[in-house]
Amino acid sequence: MEHNIIRGRLAPLLAALLLGLGALPMLPSPPLAAQPAAVAISSGASADFQRKLKAYTTAHSAFEAAANAYWSAIVQKRHLRNRKRRDHEHIVADDYVLAQPPAYTGPPKPVDPTAPVERVPPPVREYVPVVADFLDAARTEFGFVPRQPRDEIDYKRAYARVAAAAGLSRDQVVRIYGFEVGGNGTYTLEAGLEYPKPGARAITTALGYNQLLSTNSVELLAEKGEKIVAVLEAKARLAADEPRQALLNKIAILHRMIAFSRTVPDRWVEHDKLGKTTKGIGVHAMLLDIDVGPLLQVQKLVDSVAFARRKGYAKPMTAAELEMMNLTGDGNGIDIVMMPQDLRVQVPTANFFLRASYGRNPVARRNNTVARLLAATDAKMDKEAKLKGARDLAAAFPQ
Repeated sequence: MEHNIIRGRLAPLLAALLLGLGALPMLPSPPLAAQPAAVAISSGASADFQRKLKAYTTAHSAFEAAANAYWSAIVQKRHLRNRKRRDHEHIVADDYVLAQPPAYTGPPKPVDPTAPVERVPPPVREYVPVVADFLDAARTEFGFVPRQPRDEIDYKRAYARVAAAAGLSRDQVVRIYGFEVGGNGTYTLEAGLEYPKPGARAITTALGYNQLLSTNSVELLAEKGEKIVAVLEAKARLAADEPRQALLNKIAILHRMIAFSRTVPDRWVEHDKLGKTTKGIGVHAMLLDIDVGPLLQVQKLVDSVAFARRKGYAKPMTAAELEMMNLTGDGNGIDIVMMPQDLRVQVPTANFFLRASYGRNPVARRNNTVARLLAATDAKMDKEAKLKGARDLAAAFPQ
C-alpha cells in the first residue's frame, strides 16, 4: 500500500522532469569524419591478415605433406628391416631413411586482429602417482608392505648380487645406473624428481635404478612371474623360521599380483592400461622391496640381452648399446646394436621413433644420427659414473 502511494506521488514529478528534459538543447554528435578512418584501419589490418594467413597456409600445407611422406617412409623402412632380419638378409643403407626429418621454416601462423581475445586457462597437468601412492595402493589392494632396505648401500648390494648372477658386467650395470638416475639416484627415485627443487613433480611412474614404469612392472610379472617366485622359494628354503614365513607371505601376494597382471593379453598397450589402475601402481611398489625389486630391475636388462641373442647378436653389448635397448625398446634397440659403424654415422635417429615421440625427445633430435646418440650416451655415462652413487654401486659388485 505504502509503495503504491509513493509511486503515485512521484509519477507527476517524473513526468514533469521528462517533459523538461525535452526542452533542453540537443548536444552535438561526435564528428562523423573519425568513423571512416577507423573502418579503413580495420579493413587494412584484415587484408594484411588474410595475406599472411594465405602465405602461412600454403607453406604449412607443403611442410605437412613432406612430413607425412617422411614419417610414412620411416614406418615402411622399419617394416622392411624387420622382414629382412627375420629372413636373415643383409641390411644396407638403403633400408633406412637417410635424410633428416623436414623442419618447418615458413612464416608463423598470423593472429586474426578481429578475433576476440580469449583468456585460455593454463593446461591442467595430469597427476602422476608417486612413491607414497604406490605404497598406499599396495597396502590397500594386496595387503602388501615392501621389506625396504636398511639404507641405500643395502639395496645396492642386493642389486649388484642379482645383476652379477644374471651375467651382467659391472661396467654395464654402473654406467646404465649413472645414465638413468644421474649417478647419485636412489632406489626410490622417480622420473622428474632427480634434482630437489621447489615445485618439482614426478613426470612419469619411472622408478629406481633402471627407471621402470608401472607398465614394466605389470609386464614383467605377467611374463616372468614364475621365475621371480622360484627365486623367492629357493631363498625361503634356506631361511630361518620367521624370515621364511615372511617370504612365503610375500610369495602368496606375488601370485595374486601375477594373476592380476595376466588378466589382459600379453601386449604393451594392455599392460599400460593395467599399470595406470590402482592395482597396477600397487604392483609397482614391488620395486621398493629388497627381495623382489632388484630382480625386476635386473630382469628388464636381461630380457634385452636375451632378445639380442635370439636375433643372432651374441657379442657382449657395451653399456651404451644396452641402454639403446632400454631406451628405444628391444625391437629398435637391436637395430642400433647390430648396425655397422659406417652406417651409424649416416643413419638419422628418427628411424627409431614415431613422429610424436621424436618430437618429445630433444636428445634424439639434438644427437640426430646413431653415432652421435651413442657418443652422447657414452659421454653422459662417463660423467655420471664418477659420482658417489655410481662408485658405491661399483664397490658393491661382487669381486
